[in-house]
Amino acid sequence: MNVKNVYILDDRAILYVNGEDAKEFLQNLISNNINKVTDANSCFTSLLSPQGKFLYEFFIIKHKSGYIIDCEKPQVDGLFKQLSIYKLRSKVEILNLSNEFVVAAFSHEKFLTFDEAQDISGFTLKYREDPIFLDPRHKKLGARLIINLEKLYLSLKKLGLKDSKLKDYYSFSHKLGIVPKDLNKLQNKLFGIECNYEELNGIDFKKGCYVGQENTARIKLKNKLSKRLLPINTIQGELTEGESIYYNEKEIGKVLIEKDYPFALIKYRDLNLSVNDNFNTKDASIKIEKPDWIKS
Repeated sequence: MNVKNVYILDDRAILYVNGEDAKEFLQNLISNNINKVTDANSCFTSLLSPQGKFLYEFFIIKHKSGYIIDCEKPQVDGLFKQLSIYKLRSKVEILNLSNEFVVAAFSHEKFLTFDEAQDISGFTLKYREDPIFLDPRHKKLGARLIINLEKLYLSLKKLGLKDSKLKDYYSFSHKLGIVPKDLNKLQNKLFGIECNYEELNGIDFKKGCYVGQENTARIKLKNKLSKRLLPINTIQGELTEGESIYYNEKEIGKVLIEKDYPFALIKYRDLNLSVNDNFNTKDASIKIEKPDWIKS
């Protein structure tokens, strides 16, 4: 990621959770620990189904008296509705501020030029009043700035950042092995832990109860994690969402995201993935890439 480039993530949406019970409310729902979220630290997390299946993923940033949620725009309405269902009698206000704020991403190296910046995953500081934080998933994804839309371009000019093609950021994320978009295609198709949330700092196994915690903990403690969400690349042909992937005529996975930046759920324990291995679907020949940050 070039130190002078900035990527306007216009596919992101912003919710704001505020109120007397906001902290406890989020703690009882999310897979990560809300106590990690302070003025100096933000977190990556998820909201799972009661069965531990993937529903939503997002970042949480402390801002003023409440919490900013940075999520994918196609997921925002569903996430807003789900949070509202869980609200019950909690003293919590949930606002959709997507028309007022925008998210921009820039390099890890640029972040470290800010006064008070620290090279710590999730580290958060303020640029004037707006939060900037190092992406908690992987430092190569750089930093994220959440800023009022009216101030965006003037601020980027003062920071010496040049607007760059969003598809380059997506491609970089896909190559790194982290899903950049189309998260709705994953809903209820795999367990949250199969999304590599442990490696991406999205799960805290010590925090106690949250929605989907029981199955997530069982898979972890019994060493039952046999499938993972992995990036795939098409050599030839076309992919279809939901189709099977084969290796030596044995089914080893399914395509979950088929377009642009494809991902598949792969039975990785059965494979010694090699860059020289070719896999296939009914109509395509593909490569499967296991990111180097996945150690097991």
